[in-house]
Amino acid sequence: MADTAFRKIDIDVYDEDVLQEEELVTADTRSPVQVLEDARQRQTAVRGALARSDVVGALNIVLENAPYGPDVEEAKTVTLQTLLTILNSTKSTEITPVVKGLSQDSQDTLMKYLYKGMGMPGWGDISGSVLLGWHEKLTEVAGTGCIVRTMTDRRSV
Repeated sequence: MADTAFRKIDIDVYDEDVLQEEELVTADTRSPVQVLEDARQRQTAVRGALARSDVVGALNIVLENAPYGPDVEEAKTVTLQTLLTILNSTKSTEITPVVKGLSQDSQDTLMKYLYKGMGMPGWGDISGSVLLGWHEKLTEVAGTGCIVRTMTDRRSV
């Protein structure tokens, strides 16, 4: 019988060209506690912007420094809930001008959050028509390049 012990060796250890996850995504320099506190502060600022009917400002606040990384799941949840509040409170006729007021990076981050919302079981606290409506308007404004950039970006929200 042949010796099969060689199959238990991790050959990637010996390969210099193997990319590690840490090499692909720049790690956040803040601690998870700081990221969570920042997400909660942005949540408060978004409520103030929505009270002034400043939807573009609210979206810019929540999308400007999105939490990335493996240890900030609670901050990601707070940020997603904040964004869903904005999406729910915006009329469908206002979506196109709001999306046009965002930078390309913010549009790409918004697309990531739309896909994350669609991936939630039962779509969470939001109606499917809201997410699909935002997706349609965002794709009209930003083009299909926004979808491609979102799908190829290794950072997940």
